[in-house]
Amino acid sequence: MKTTALALLLAVAAAGADADAMPLQPLADKPGRLTVKGLPGKVYYVPSTPETIQWGYLPNASDRPLLTVPSGATVVFDTLSHEGLLEDQGRDAQRYFAAQGVPANRVLKDAIAITRSALPHDFAKDGPHIVTGPIAVAGAQPGDVLKVEVLAVTPRVPYGVISNRHGRGALPGEFPEGPKPEPDASAAEPEKFRNVSVFTPIRKDRRGQWQGVMKNARGDEVTFPTAPFMGVMGVAAATGEPVHSVPPGVHGGNMDVKDLGVGSIVYLPVFVPGANFYTGDPHMAQANGEVALTALEHSMRATFRLTLLKQGDPRIPSASGSLAKPFGETKDYWIAIGLDPDLDEAMKDAVREALRFLHEKLGMDRAVALAYLSAATDFNVSQVVDRTKGIHALIRKRDFATVKRRSSR
Repeated sequence: MKTTALALLLAVAAAGADADAMPLQPLADKPGRLTVKGLPGKVYYVPSTPETIQWGYLPNASDRPLLTVPSGATVVFDTLSHEGLLEDQGRDAQRYFAAQGVPANRVLKDAIAITRSALPHDFAKDGPHIVTGPIAVAGAQPGDVLKVEVLAVTPRVPYGVISNRHGRGALPGEFPEGPKPEPDASAAEPEKFRNVSVFTPIRKDRRGQWQGVMKNARGDEVTFPTAPFMGVMGVAAATGEPVHSVPPGVHGGNMDVKDLGVGSIVYLPVFVPGANFYTGDPHMAQANGEVALTALEHSMRATFRLTLLKQGDPRIPSASGSLAKPFGETKDYWIAIGLDPDLDEAMKDAVREALRFLHEKLGMDRAVALAYLSAATDFNVSQVVDRTKGIHALIRKRDFATVKRRSSR
């Protein structure tokens, strides 16, 4: 896609960059080609409707794709945050957000439609996430790699929600403080869940950057910067069994790596024909750890370029010509991702993945690579609240400028 065409598309995707333009209501009620005047190339659109989402689960090998797109296609997703839609918030988006002072015309129509639908969702058993997709990429086969470029992540509304729920988060049993849930809690009486949700508006600061806004007990404002990204990005797992949306895995899913925002690349191993990409769990801001349970959950319009890398393609970040697990990249960093239910093992997994990459792609002796990682690479706790915990390593690209110049000769 030419630069001018891409700029036009991103202008469309970012139409809600000003609060006055919000909400970004759905562009269509079905997946299909997106027609933008003056925009050539193949661009596709996927809304979040009861027919295009899975609530609490990820697509698997049994799910048929909503669309099949060619490699290199740009796909725009209108995604929904689950916050404000769940049973402990009443499963009524219109009523929940009205109680927070949101005018009826600033509540997303797709959020209302999903909460009013008959779509089943078990609050105690199912994951919370609204997952949109899957989308197949023509020609993808197991052993290939899907390159996912994050082109835009734009807020659809000027507010989000951060939640802490009983038995979850970094301090289960300690938070939420106060009474425990009542056994007959339900969407009809959501207050009986005794969970805590903090409604959080966003606004622009003097530099034109979005910031989250909270208040202390005296009513003084507390503001913090935002950095939108998609918590869930993945491909279908090679199983016909249900895949819960909470724990991430080799298929990607709920990785919650905050560095994988606009301008980043996610490399995902392909396990089923078509790859079957999906996304969800949009965030406006998240700190490493995500200790309450959720980040600032916030409905987003997300735009991706999906490119198929056939097995053996030199652009794949491995020497084997394929990948065993997700790998990330930004302008400044390569991102090695470690996942395990045990945080210590997740750390080991991230170190091993960073070592593999430095050895295979940058020609470092493994002992020297370990020494380099110890001196120069930060290993961050992505999240500790998704059953499978995450650690990600930020390998600084500028440290390898000589290596990259030599390899390009």
